[in-house]
Amino acid sequence: MTFLNSIILGIIEGFTEFLPISSTGHLVLSSHLLKLEQSDFLKSFEIAIQLGAILSVVVLYFKRFFLNFEVVKRVVVAFIPTAVIGFLLYGFIKNILLESAATVLWSLLLGGVVLIVFEFWYSKTALKINAQNSLLLSYRHCFFIGLFQALAVIPGVSRAGATILGGLWLGIPRKTIVEFSFLLALPTMAGATGLDLLKNASLFSYDQFGILAVGFFISFTTAVLAIKLLLSFIQRHTFVSFGVYRIILAVVFLLFLI
Repeated sequence: MTFLNSIILGIIEGFTEFLPISSTGHLVLSSHLLKLEQSDFLKSFEIAIQLGAILSVVVLYFKRFFLNFEVVKRVVVAFIPTAVIGFLLYGFIKNILLESAATVLWSLLLGGVVLIVFEFWYSKTALKINAQNSLLLSYRHCFFIGLFQALAVIPGVSRAGATILGGLWLGIPRKTIVEFSFLLALPTMAGATGLDLLKNASLFSYDQFGILAVGFFISFTTAVLAIKLLLSFIQRHTFVSFGVYRIILAVVFLLFLI
């Protein structure tokens, strides 16, 4: 893996992390196109640069998140299901699911169909949430949102997509659940990256740490822009276009590239 590969994957990760199109799926497919060896380092790299993208949330939401303990408590509750499932299935996820391009493609395809069907079904009834701080969801809803996010241990499902659709299904306003998904990503990917580096960091070379650092930084800077674009997009559009994109991408890969 080269520094150029790291930059390319960092841009892809930063741009896709908060969209309902699966950043992990895009990294797996991009690695396939770049003909990168499915090594332990590549898998760790794909996990770690996701944390880089998610740290952009710290920059953009510092006051609303870190300085508001009530919001922090709700994010922690929502994080619990993913933490338990991710820890128990760590080996299966990294060594089996992340190596399967077929799993990614079928998840992208089915997820795209679900996204489109859901948007056509979705009623715009929203919860009556405190207008001054809409991130103060009920703890029950936070836990259920966490269960939806846990579906994203399957590459291609999309952590953001599962979280957002789960929140919409519970009646949470679109902008609120999108922003909550940003915050929930932080402990989720910090935990995943920490666990992975704890298990594998001793196996990496000095050059590999440099490659990882470049991808981490690129994904962070790209994600700052991506968050702003997504928040602007959802003010005027549904997620149907993302569902169509997922289906087209999966079909192209299934028919021509895999």
